[in-house]
Amino acid sequence: MEDVAARLKAIGVTSLSDALDRLGIDGQCLGIMGFTREMSFAGPAFTVRMVPVGQTGGSVGDYIDDVKPGQVVVLDNNGRLDATVWGDILTLVAHLNGIAGTVIDGVCRDVGRSIQLDYPVFARANTMRTGKDRVTADAYNVTIQVAGVRVSPGDWVVGDGDGVVCIPSDAIEGILHTAEKIEAAEQKIRDAVQAGSRLDEARAKAGYHSLQSRAEPQARND
Repeated sequence: MEDVAARLKAIGVTSLSDALDRLGIDGQCLGIMGFTREMSFAGPAFTVRMVPVGQTGGSVGDYIDDVKPGQVVVLDNNGRLDATVWGDILTLVAHLNGIAGTVIDGVCRDVGRSIQLDYPVFARANTMRTGKDRVTADAYNVTIQVAGVRVSPGDWVVGDGDGVVCIPSDAIEGILHTAEKIEAAEQKIRDAVQAGSRLDEARAKAGYHSLQSRAEPQARND
């Protein structure tokens, strides 16, 4: 797991996004950003589905001690901006427990703590209004959605200064291979223009304009 996480972080979200496009996978969680551009993470998803509290009551964050080191907490709060589902105590526990990061389709609060501890929290925004008595954790490690992207337990989630992507667990090797090829081609372009080449010539030589295009399905030999 650590090797995969390191490769994903080294590639970065932009090349991973291009690889998702090339392989026809909808995995860009648009509108979810970190609170500093330096924050980054990669790890398998521990998913949490939030719902309005209704008449039953419930907890916002008592699951946190069940999250394994290296996992990413992914919270589906249906994009709500009026009730937080993450604050400084959760940030502290997650940091102490070696959790890789947190992704929220919604809002958090106590941003200063995540910045102080350099613990990655990615969300739509932040606000002060508590989620207590407003929302509750309804289910853990079930399939959820974040910004319209399907996220299942164990899917790989990656975030950095350019946003968040989710990669289905059964597609991780294909995405890694494709993204690393894209990144290598773009590095050739950067090297070429730094050496004095024209950009259009360097792009043409590296096949730049087809890097993100949908890959043609391979013919089967039955």
